[in-house]
Amino acid sequence: MSVTASMVKELRERTGAGMMECKKALVASNGDVEVAIEEMRKSGAAKAAKKSGRVAAEGVVKIVIADDGKKATIIEINSETDFAAKDAQFLAFADKIAAHAAALGTENVEQLLASEIDGESVETIRTALIAKIGENIQIRRISQLTADQGVFGHYIHGVKIGVVVNVSTDNTDLAKDLAMHIAAVSPEYIAEKDVPADVIAKEKEILIAQVADSGKPPEIVEKMIGGRLRKFLAGITLYGQPFVKNPDMSVEKLLKSEGADVVSYARMEVGEGIEKKEDNFAEEVMAQARGE
Repeated sequence: MSVTASMVKELRERTGAGMMECKKALVASNGDVEVAIEEMRKSGAAKAAKKSGRVAAEGVVKIVIADDGKKATIIEINSETDFAAKDAQFLAFADKIAAHAAALGTENVEQLLASEIDGESVETIRTALIAKIGENIQIRRISQLTADQGVFGHYIHGVKIGVVVNVSTDNTDLAKDLAMHIAAVSPEYIAEKDVPADVIAKEKEILIAQVADSGKPPEIVEKMIGGRLRKFLAGITLYGQPFVKNPDMSVEKLLKSEGADVVSYARMEVGEGIEKKEDNFAEEVMAQARGE
């Protein structure tokens, strides 16, 4: 019996599992939705699917540098709790997926999930791990960098902050220092020229409003705005920031002294931008007592 799109849709709605997982279950059950559900419940896939809706804001960042040093992959993989993020099975999964993502060369999470490792889709492996660990596991994002010149420097702070930076020099110590700087200070752009015009315009608008009632002469006001704008741009750009190892020197001056430039970089911090649930233990107990 052929598996139709409507059958897959029905199974997805009833179990919350992914499309590929549902299709696989339907093929195995010869198109019998009820049997597919039963088998998915036995394997834990249906249970795992329900956990996939829960917030996963803990986890790890992994970095893979190609053997020839010309390609770098950085990936964030999430769990619900820090405890699960330290689980040996989770860490083995993270290492396997990072290596696979590097070999695949994709930045598309959906493409990664649909790809296969030893005949199993990454989505199937992920779902099985959710069933084992009992927490939502998500592959959140991937960045791929290529070094057409110079070298990569990389740094992972603990397991939660990772940086890869391509510097146009063979100085590996400089590249590593810059990776550590980016991890610590988190610049938004490499240099002023990379800051979008609308970001600058918005900040200038705010600065103008701040000094509107200062009562100072227009030429002084203009200087105040210019000075504050330069300080703002220095704070959000890598080149403008004081170098963490020597705050008396900007990163730009450091690079000039080495005859180097930063070509590109990627920084990931576990859970950044994810709204974390604030647990209320009393409410949780009450909810369980009510059978919710």
